[in-house]
Amino acid sequence: MRRPPVLTGNGLVVEHRDRTGAVAVYDFRTLPVEDALRRSPARLFAARCVPSRWSSHHSSRYFWLPLQAFTAYLATLDAPVAGLDQLTAGVWKQWRLSRQNTRFGYRQITTVRGLLLDDPRLSAAAREALARRVLQPTVKEVSFHDAEFDTIVTTARRMFRAAHLRITDNARHLAQWRSATFAHGSEAWLLGEALDCLARTGEAPHDTRVRRQRGRVLARYARVLGGERPEHTWQRLFLIRMETVALGVLLLAEHGWNLSVINRLKVPQAAPDAGSDGPRIYRVELEKHKRGAGRYFETRNLTDDGATSPGRLITQALEATVFARAAVHTLSPGTDRFLIWRSAKAPLEHPQDESGKKSGIEVFGFGISGSTAKGWATQQGFSSSPFRRGRRTVNTLHRRAPGQNSQATHDRVYTLTDPQVRQTFPSAARGSAPERACRRRAASEPHAVEDRMTAVSTDNTAPERHELP
Repeated sequence: MRRPPVLTGNGLVVEHRDRTGAVAVYDFRTLPVEDALRRSPARLFAARCVPSRWSSHHSSRYFWLPLQAFTAYLATLDAPVAGLDQLTAGVWKQWRLSRQNTRFGYRQITTVRGLLLDDPRLSAAAREALARRVLQPTVKEVSFHDAEFDTIVTTARRMFRAAHLRITDNARHLAQWRSATFAHGSEAWLLGEALDCLARTGEAPHDTRVRRQRGRVLARYARVLGGERPEHTWQRLFLIRMETVALGVLLLAEHGWNLSVINRLKVPQAAPDAGSDGPRIYRVELEKHKRGAGRYFETRNLTDDGATSPGRLITQALEATVFARAAVHTLSPGTDRFLIWRSAKAPLEHPQDESGKKSGIEVFGFGISGSTAKGWATQQGFSSSPFRRGRRTVNTLHRRAPGQNSQATHDRVYTLTDPQVRQTFPSAARGSAPERACRRRAASEPHAVEDRMTAVSTDNTAPERHELP
């Protein structure tokens, strides 16, 4: 079957189809430069929007935003650049100097450079300027102090524990109602019937005669539920958004997974145990797209054989999300997301996440977004989202081993740059013998290092093929 064209709209519109067939459209006509300068980047961009280069929309968006910033800068020049063949070394150096010495500034320079170096019409002087090494900014993100991290984890544990107890207590009452334990018509029986309706429909029994909006909870059920507010009704069986963040923080503290992995977790599968009293063993599939095609997935086996075992939190998370997962399966059969929460709003707006998957359906949301994590931190009185610094803390100070990174990335990005690691484990901060030898060679052979960086910069590999922290 012939693949649809990537470059459309008279050569100014790029349609990027990811591995799932979803389409992201990039309109180069919106860039604030002349058509000639729009067409060249559009061709370079389109050449990468193929499965062998960029298989996810994350990669194309990663380049699109810096490209917008670059063309906006060119539009402000007194002598505008008419085309990439007229890009001079001086203009490029000015663009570099105009960027902030931050991770985002570094990303803007390196992504635009990688794209422009694909154009054979660049002058020799411009190509040489683009190929110059770009130093990474000093890492400002550091691990948490022990007391601060303990406070974050304790807060998350207290919140999730309360939610887990609430849901399991109501689940137990529902199981008793379904086994006909209560006398028909009693208060306990009415509560069980209300919980059954909640489990099946996501709503407490309510007046269905009201059109265009949900009617009030029927009086006899409101009485046994304790009211009509969310904490009296649907929160009995479903997590709320912030309780899901608390669960995510506990998964981070227990296993050192980053937020993108936690956000996309699939439902763990329980393996057959050795006997009726044997431990539960869960097979957890981790997904990390930044590793590159063919290396997205890895699995972990986590055993629940006691309160302090690594699989106990998985058991509790399964219990806390069981009704939400069942409701979502009814709405969208085949959905296998692990972390599902319910909102009071109906329906929710659920855009696709960076992997092209739905982030929710109707009143149910999936996973944890970065903005939600920041909101949880603000709500609990913390200065920032706990996930990035928390992952650094767990993997460098507690586990002292890579999470979803290679050992080289773990050492380079986390261990050797973290001041707390240097204070706590001085020998780790000095690095291994091969690492020290590499640093000595870099100091004594600066031109060789520059040449290697130039070679890397012209390789034009998509960001998803690099292992990023």
